[in-house]
This record gives sequence, structure tokens and C-alpha cells, in this order.
Amino acid sequence: MVGEGVLHECLHHPDVESVLVINRRNCNVHHARLKEIIHEDFSDFSRIENELSGYNAAFLCMGVSSAGMREEKYSHLTYDLTMALARPLSKLNPDMTACYISGVGTDSSENGRIMWARVKGKTENHLLKLPFKQAFMFRPGFIRPTKGLKNAYMFYKIINPLFPAFKLLFPKYITTLKDIGLAMIHTVNKGYDTPILEVKDIEKLAIE
Repeated sequence: MVGEGVLHECLHHPDVESVLVINRRNCNVHHARLKEIIHEDFSDFSRIENELSGYNAAFLCMGVSSAGMREEKYSHLTYDLTMALARPLSKLNPDMTACYISGVGTDSSENGRIMWARVKGKTENHLLKLPFKQAFMFRPGFIRPTKGLKNAYMFYKIINPLFPAFKLLFPKYITTLKDIGLAMIHTVNKGYDTPILEVKDIEKLAIE
């Protein structure tokens, strides 16, 4: 859902010259500025490494829910696969800005009781150590999907009409997919004063 929404904002933003999407299956989006690589093994990007240079931004949106999942499996899908792509990107593109979709409540200490928060914290910490020009960890809570896109989870679609009320009650935890995409784009040229972006930071960057 997040990847589709961020791609949508990139393809409609005047500052974005071109976009490379790496997917396991076709995203069925056609645009003059879009190039797509179908790559099945997200644990090893060496086969397409020659396609990964020449970019100044990496928007890392891959991820899964931790519900019903053991830590070893969740860590593989969340940490291992993200780092497998981030490492070559950081070496091949010294002028690159990296943005990673994490989540509100992520545990930077890596020692807390909540499994997903520890794994996300480890992923954030290790991304920040890579030789990117700059890196930002996005921590949204509830995300309002962008109207008209296909990959919103059914849960989000069902409660979407309640978004204004939730935003009023829980402003620190709720944002839109549009704001996330715009904020990511704006980090590239504008930067930000902290690498950890909570909802208030995401919304601030989205309107600048």
C-alpha cells in the first residue's frame, strides 16, 4: 500500500525526473518516467546491481505485518531484505537520500518487549550507519490511503470515513499516504533536522 502511494506521488511531482521500481510482480503502472525491474529474490540484488546506480533517492517501502509471525521470519522479511538492497544502493550512489517506512512505537534500543518494534529499531539503526548522504526513518501510525489506488488494506478502506474524527482525537498518530510520499520527496532537496520523522515531522515536510 505504501509503495504504491509513494510511487503515485513521485510520478505526479515536477521535481522527480525518473523512477525505478523493483518488484516481485508487475505493478501495472505505465508512465513515461517509470522503469520497472521484476526481481524475485529480494535477499540478493547482485544480478541487477548494474541497474542500481545513477539515482539520488531510495524510498524503501517493503514490509509485512508481524501478526502471527515468529521473530526469525519477521526479521528476515523486515531487516534482512531491506538491508540486502540498502547496502549496494549506499555504495553505488554516494549522493543518495534514503527514506525507510518504519512505524510509530519503533524501539531504537532494540531491547524492548515488543518484537516488531525491536526489529524495526534494528533496521533503522543499521540503515543510519550506511554511507548514504542522508537517511530518514518515517514512523507513521494509521495511514489514510490515497483515493483511487488499488492496494489499500481492507481495514483501511472500511474505517476511511472515520479518518477526520480519528485525526481530531489522535493527531500524533494519523497521517495520509499523500503526505508520506510528498515528505519523502522533499527530504531529498530540503533535508530535515532529525533522522527520525514522527507524524508531525512528516506533515511539516509534506507542505514545505
